[in-house]
Amino acid sequence: MSGRDAILGNIRRGLGRGGPLDGAARAACEERLRAHRPVLIPARAQRPHDEQVALFVAMATEAAASVARVAGADDVPAAVAAFLDQGGYPRRAVIAPAQAVSGLDWAAAGIEVEARAARNGDRASVTPAFAGIAETGTLMLLSGPDSPTTLNFLPDAHVVVLDAARIVGPYEDAWAWLRRERGLPLPRTVNWISGPSRSADIEQKLQMGAHGPIQLHIVLVGD
Repeated sequence: MSGRDAILGNIRRGLGRGGPLDGAARAACEERLRAHRPVLIPARAQRPHDEQVALFVAMATEAAASVARVAGADDVPAAVAAFLDQGGYPRRAVIAPAQAVSGLDWAAAGIEVEARAARNGDRASVTPAFAGIAETGTLMLLSGPDSPTTLNFLPDAHVVVLDAARIVGPYEDAWAWLRRERGLPLPRTVNWISGPSRSADIEQKLQMGAHGPIQLHIVLVGD
């Protein structure tokens, strides 16, 4: 028996679940892990797609994110420029190297961009989202060479480009998409982001930008 099995066995015995898994019990556990069967799905996540999109916008807004809707990808740079202007940011941003973002015509919108990981002092970043979760207005972002995780946390303003077609109802559907579209190995990091960073740890007073961006702006593309 390995040290790992011994530790887990002690935990199971402490919970009254017997010793190390073996035989039929181990086979049943492994089959359950492979199947990825969803648990109870909230009723509010089980609705037609257009209603899921509306719920995502409502929940993201409730979480203090701002949302701009555009017809197509070509409209994204102008929407980002409007956000930067309104927030008093310079028309300059660090962007993810992903084609969904780096392939846009930023110069036409008067925005100076660099495709790289974020560094201290960057004011605004633009990244793509893998999916949006309607039940909580949450964004699912994946780490990788084309989407450095630093872009999600270092700049003051984080702009996320999300295709409305990639909004799902529950979290379980987003995980299913990831397994189906990416396979193994999964990304090293999956970030779930609901609104800008905040904390009420100090005197229970809400402080925005405590551990990350002060503002989260979502550019939602399509219907």
